[in-house]
Amino acid sequence: MEFVRTPDERFENLPDYPFTAKYLQLKDGMRMHFLDEGPSSGPVILLLHGEPSWSFLYRKMIPPLVEAGFRAVAPDLIGFGKSDKPTQTSDYSYEKHLNWLEQCLNHLDLKDIHLFCQDWGGLLGLRLATAQPERFSTITTANTFLPTASAKPNKAFLQWRSFSQTIPEFPVGKVLQMATSTDLSPEVMAAYEAPFPDESYKAGARIFPALVPIEADDPEAQNNKAAWKVLQQWEKPFLTLFSDSDPIMKGLEKYFIEQIPGAKGQAHKIIEGAAHFLQEDKGSDLAKHLIEFINRSI
Repeated sequence: MEFVRTPDERFENLPDYPFTAKYLQLKDGMRMHFLDEGPSSGPVILLLHGEPSWSFLYRKMIPPLVEAGFRAVAPDLIGFGKSDKPTQTSDYSYEKHLNWLEQCLNHLDLKDIHLFCQDWGGLLGLRLATAQPERFSTITTANTFLPTASAKPNKAFLQWRSFSQTIPEFPVGKVLQMATSTDLSPEVMAAYEAPFPDESYKAGARIFPALVPIEADDPEAQNNKAAWKVLQQWEKPFLTLFSDSDPIMKGLEKYFIEQIPGAKGQAHKIIEGAAHFLQEDKGSDLAKHLIEFINRSI
């Protein structure tokens, strides 16, 4: 497998991102980047990003989480951020992403995890949690889902999927701007584009929408159905923090609340004034709700 590594100088002088870079070596030789901030003995919050963002997305949430005594761990998925990036779209799969993330959890020996997941962070994080429920204490989902191909995707997702696979140059910064309610500064736009010096670095970002299982014969649709069976018996605390302005995910929080026993009676919130990337739009509000939820649960 051929992969590229984004030069370090691409990440110099990022706004509001003073965190220490840490790395682990994966079994296939690639390097995965992660943040590990706060007291090593504090409760672990695992922050999983999606597409085409990276741990920079959590820069507004990590400081208040750490100030509240939590250990915040935020990996960059392979193909994103400071992690290595296979150059062929065929090198990526749902299963491989799960394996890469599982290696990260094992490397850090994370236990009693409080999971916060958004976008593809949910498609991956919920699968990890249902495969190893003993590792996880609480789950918070935000603008994400675990698709089983039981229903046809909405028009907004199909348009996004088609866009991602056909546009000649994948415009990472513009994608972030289109999916936020706030105006991103040139510096923030540049930070989201920093991991991708040219198109050869974007195979993972480009293929991710096509990996979402939308056909019934996709093996991952069946695997997600099996994960849902675990979630439908999940009695540990489960919170939803969805936004009010996400055309793809809006309303899907109701399914989690209805289906998961641990979601009953929780202080679910709809984050007002936030679009798909609500960590960017309302990061401090999310951190506040997350802290309150976990403190009630432990």
